[in-house]
Amino acid sequence: MGNRSTTLLLDVPPGWAGRWAEPLKALLPDAVVLANGQDDYAPERIDYVATFRPKPGFLKTLANVKVVFSLGAGVDGIVSDPDYPKAIPLVRFVDHTLARDLAQYVVMHVLIHHRAQRTFDAAQRRREWRQHPQFVPAEERRVGLLGLGEIGALTAERLRDLDFPVTGWSRTRKSLAGVASLAGMSELPGFLSGSDILVCLLPLTDETRGILNAKTFAQLPKGAFVINAARGGHLIEEDLVAAIDSGQLSGATLDVFQTEPLPETSPLWTHPKITVTPHIAAITDPMAAAASIAAGIAAHRRGDVLENVVDLSRGY
Repeated sequence: MGNRSTTLLLDVPPGWAGRWAEPLKALLPDAVVLANGQDDYAPERIDYVATFRPKPGFLKTLANVKVVFSLGAGVDGIVSDPDYPKAIPLVRFVDHTLARDLAQYVVMHVLIHHRAQRTFDAAQRRREWRQHPQFVPAEERRVGLLGLGEIGALTAERLRDLDFPVTGWSRTRKSLAGVASLAGMSELPGFLSGSDILVCLLPLTDETRGILNAKTFAQLPKGAFVINAARGGHLIEEDLVAAIDSGQLSGATLDVFQTEPLPETSPLWTHPKITVTPHIAAITDPMAAAASIAAGIAAHRRGDVLENVVDLSRGY
């Protein structure tokens, strides 16, 4: 790099740059931190990029970028770029608090469904005293987790400790105490048939896109409940509504959508058996992300092996 300063480019939505730039400048006092669309810069002077969802083709214009850092746990918004420069390492953001928050979200909505809380919410609006009994004990409410990576494993442990039978399905078999593990497409039907509550925590790849579809829902037990806290691209929204309206599914909780923000005209907003939250299951902490990026840049400059590098052939 010679004597010139290291330059980090933030490529984030307008108005968001400040929340990331300030902690990064504090942690990287010898670097120049710039915001795309806000600061002027020469593309060839950019050494590192931190981004969520860059415009397709943009990263290819930065000829001397050495590492791209994702500001979120998911990297589908980056790897979906057909022009992503494959020789540049892509580092995903791994943070225990992010996994913890997402696990909390899933546990909360599993319990809301399990304890029939929406029934009591409706009764309250009607001022109706109705002691709806809990017919199904936790030990008989089977939870299936699509995805058993770091977030999925933590979620599985939390649900297991609440006495739910938990099964995880993933690309490869995992070993987690008290949690059954199924793997590969050949074991997906068996996994689905044993999931009274289906939770999607998968990375979004070509293989997993649209996995929550009519065929999947038909293989679940009648009356199953669906929670999607992964990516909107996993779900065929029309198939979900049809499965709920037919009685095959009892309802769903959705935190992610095909189009975000969710359009005002979407039927998901008003469906009585669907809970909508605005992609808030887990939100990246700027201080934690800045610390991760600063550590990654320092490691790269020392010549150390980078942690959490994405396998671009897998997409995660």
